[in-house]
Amino acid sequence: MGDKANAHPGAAGRAAAADHPASIRNVVLVGHSGAGKTTLVESLALTSGAVNRAGRVEDGGSLSDYDEIEHRQQRSVQLSLVPLEWNDIKINILDTPGYADFVGELRAGLRAADAALFIVSAADGVDGATRLVWQECAAVGMPRAIVVTHLDAARADFGEMVATCQRVFGGDDQDAVIPLYLPLHGAPAADGNAPVAGLIGLLSQRLFDYSPGQRTERDPGPEHLPLIEEARNRLIEGIIAESEDETLMERYLGGEECDVKTLIQDLEKAVARGVFHPVLAAAPAPEGGKQGLGTVELLELITGGFPTPEERDVPPVTTPQGKPRPQLTCDPAGPLAAEVVKTSSDPYVGRISLVRVFSGTLRPDDTVHVSGHGLESRGHEDHDVDERVGALSAPFGKQQRALDLAIAGDLACVAKLSRAETGDTLSAKDDPLLMEPWVMPDPLLPVAIQAHSKADEDKLSQGLSRLVAEDPTMRLEQNQDTHQLVLWCLGEAHMDVALERLRTRYGVQVDAVPHKVSLRETFASPASGRGRHVKQSGGHGQFAICEITVEPLPGGSGIEFVDKVVGGAVPRQFIPSVEKGVRSQAVKGVAAGYPLVDVRVTLHDGKAHSVDSSDAAFQTAGALALRECASQAKIHLLEPVAELEVMVADEYVGAVMSDLSGRRGRVLGTEQVSGGSTLVRAQIPEIEISRYAVDLRSMSHGTGRFSRAYARHEPMPQQHATRILEEERNGDR
Repeated sequence: MGDKANAHPGAAGRAAAADHPASIRNVVLVGHSGAGKTTLVESLALTSGAVNRAGRVEDGGSLSDYDEIEHRQQRSVQLSLVPLEWNDIKINILDTPGYADFVGELRAGLRAADAALFIVSAADGVDGATRLVWQECAAVGMPRAIVVTHLDAARADFGEMVATCQRVFGGDDQDAVIPLYLPLHGAPAADGNAPVAGLIGLLSQRLFDYSPGQRTERDPGPEHLPLIEEARNRLIEGIIAESEDETLMERYLGGEECDVKTLIQDLEKAVARGVFHPVLAAAPAPEGGKQGLGTVELLELITGGFPTPEERDVPPVTTPQGKPRPQLTCDPAGPLAAEVVKTSSDPYVGRISLVRVFSGTLRPDDTVHVSGHGLESRGHEDHDVDERVGALSAPFGKQQRALDLAIAGDLACVAKLSRAETGDTLSAKDDPLLMEPWVMPDPLLPVAIQAHSKADEDKLSQGLSRLVAEDPTMRLEQNQDTHQLVLWCLGEAHMDVALERLRTRYGVQVDAVPHKVSLRETFASPASGRGRHVKQSGGHGQFAICEITVEPLPGGSGIEFVDKVVGGAVPRQFIPSVEKGVRSQAVKGVAAGYPLVDVRVTLHDGKAHSVDSSDAAFQTAGALALRECASQAKIHLLEPVAELEVMVADEYVGAVMSDLSGRRGRVLGTEQVSGGSTLVRAQIPEIEISRYAVDLRSMSHGTGRFSRAYARHEPMPQQHATRILEEERNGDR
């Protein structure tokens, strides 16, 4: 594996084409921010001949992280596709952001790929978030390999990094995580660090020298072989343990020399099955160099060891109505089933959809059926429409290179699908399908926004709808209780990018304002009140008097209205008017302007005038009576309480539980979960967890996850309620 002699880079300056699924590899790059994913993509593109020596796309523009926001923030914030060609194999490289706020882009990349490269920095180690993604990939059997970067950093040690990967990724089977090559260091530089100049293949026992900036191959010196003997034996034993040839281990233990070609074939099969995870090393090419260290070996691993799209299961499909359909296969001649994994907007082309074709063949000018279902809770409406496909293209930096078609297993950009959103299914218009959606994290950081000016207000709705259509990890809420427009995001960086895109892409300036929770009011004690609305100012007068009592009810009871009028003191036709006035005032609140709930209002007396009484007069009287009752009773503010489930590594459980208690939370219990994690269940006031998405990430070093669900409203402690009532009186609300 990786020791093949001749490479044939794809021609530069054209879109790599694929005519059969077997000639495609779809690979997603995973790793924390700063691990070197984007740099590795540039190196692979340089080695494959896709870019020139300066690391530029042949027809101009930057290859990766070309978005203006990425330039300003100096980090990846979105999924990007870079197609390469190596040994007549088309490789679709999916570069993902490493920052936790953009995990939605990572999950889209995982959906579109058939294998994953985990990029880990020898300088920084493996973070908790990367470990969680590894576990997710393991759960679905996705093939994985590991690439160690930053080997030239101070105190970087490849051997120690491999041991860390074996412990973190290997778990009980550390022999499934083994390097294929050992790095060789060159002469020390002025700073004392010795750069990695080459690699030695453990199977082939050949030395690959990258010090000239281009790979050369030769026999190792006699001083090298003793260095690799132990690692070579462990690699061979690891491959044999996963071999489908049950006699191989017996022959090896009997002293028989294993054929290298056979070992490479068994290694490739084990990698494709997702049971063996090779470790490789990579570094950028030196100034003026043509090939980065380890890039040829990595391209050979991808083309030889990673599975073709035919070897991976197509996600289940149903009809748009939910009726099951037979399992599809990766067949270019099969029924069309493609999925939008990313949506973006181009100021000149309009909406562009990055699509993974799972079955069938997609062609320009085809009319396809677009199905989008299951994201109603995030502000996405169900839709089933027919649309005409625009031009197909392969992205390369800012450029779009035309494609004649996209077969099953390939990825392509589709222009002018005006209704398609991320997660939608494209299928034949006469045979519509709906693909099972992939799991997306819930946005749990609320950001209340308002238009900066009247001009922005006119464009706000359209801009937000486009933003949400592009990003299914974002949810838009028009809160009917607080009258706020709330954008739910994954974190502060996610929020910053969303608001900047609103401004730069859609020309909408918004201001973030304090987020409010949906408070309620209720009576803490019974009270009686009289509503008197009498006006005689010439012409038709107004006359209505009603007397009511109010008493508290259990939580969740709402407003109960009882008529106990006797003797016709309030004429029957005006009793509904009193109720309407009471309910109208209850919606407006009686103390701090929050809706009144959980009370019984009893109408027991009143007076009317044969001429001047009216529906409007008794509505006003009912409202006045309720307000008078409130002035005589103690009013409780009710705050929403959430059911919280926090999944966190065992080492952070104490800190999480202490933090929840400090937020007025009640821990209900804990549950041990496999993989060294604990599930903490608690109930906590929603006002205390507006920023919990940010705080938990910090507290758990990126490993904590949580979900929340509304439980009930309950009385707010007096000191908190007093502060809010004072703010209301001072006009701060």
